[in-house]
Amino acid sequence: MTHEQDPMTEGQRRDEPPEPPARERARGGRGSKGALLLALCVALGVAAGLGGYTFVYAKGASYLGSDPSACANCHIMNEQFAGWQRSSHRAVAGCNDCHAPHTFLGKYATKASNGFWHSFAFTSGRFPDPIRIKPSNLRITEETCRGCHGDVVDAIDSQHHGAAGLSCVRCHESVGHLH
Repeated sequence: MTHEQDPMTEGQRRDEPPEPPARERARGGRGSKGALLLALCVALGVAAGLGGYTFVYAKGASYLGSDPSACANCHIMNEQFAGWQRSSHRAVAGCNDCHAPHTFLGKYATKASNGFWHSFAFTSGRFPDPIRIKPSNLRITEETCRGCHGDVVDAIDSQHHGAAGLSCVRCHESVGHLH
């Protein structure tokens, strides 16, 4: 056999199989990468589809506004919504006024966090009944009380020499919701 007829390439040993053509070598790993990319796209599509469906089913767009009736989308909040409708605060404050910071970023960050954790709790059935306010939301509500009723709060605080632990919500827990 002459060198021109020998199918072996230079440097190849006799016991090794011949190298595939360049076109096949270039395509070698593409199949597994393609399958991984396809699986990733399918997973992202399923997540986006479920998220979109859940957002529509749960009336998610209603939570982006300030209509207090959105809080009653979930049956567990019916008692709080009905109590708010009978309260003196109904004429001057909605849910966001007391339960969300008054800055754009703070308001929507709180709404997003609350929305996620509320939907998780209600979907999984892991929520206290009756429901209770979380410490972070209690701080927001306390700050709002103090902001709206600053003159009264300052007078009370001065009588108690700024005592730590004074809380508007502790003494007036049913003002906004008439429990």
